[in-house]
Amino acid sequence: MKSKRILTSLTLAMALAVPAGMLIVPRLQGQVDLKVKVGRVYDRDHKDYHNWDDREDKAYRGYLVENHQEYRPYGKMKREDQSHYWAWRHAHPDDHR
Repeated sequence: MKSKRILTSLTLAMALAVPAGMLIVPRLQGQVDLKVKVGRVYDRDHKDYHNWDDREDKAYRGYLVENHQEYRPYGKMKREDQSHYWAWRHAHPDDHR
């Protein structure tokens, strides 16, 4: 009798947990796709900081296209490649500043 109650409780708990998990995971994935959050990035060559937000991500992607490179996260680039990006970025400021 006791084992039947335990089995029933476990079954009920699983039945409630699975749908909740199915609702949470797509929401988290959607949030990651919508917002790029790297934070503040220091440009060693120009000795200044840049906020890495959706605008900067768009510029970074434009840089990669212009230089015929496949996308890779900025944080995974070699330091030399990051320096090349910031040199390009300073030569290509946003129009709406």
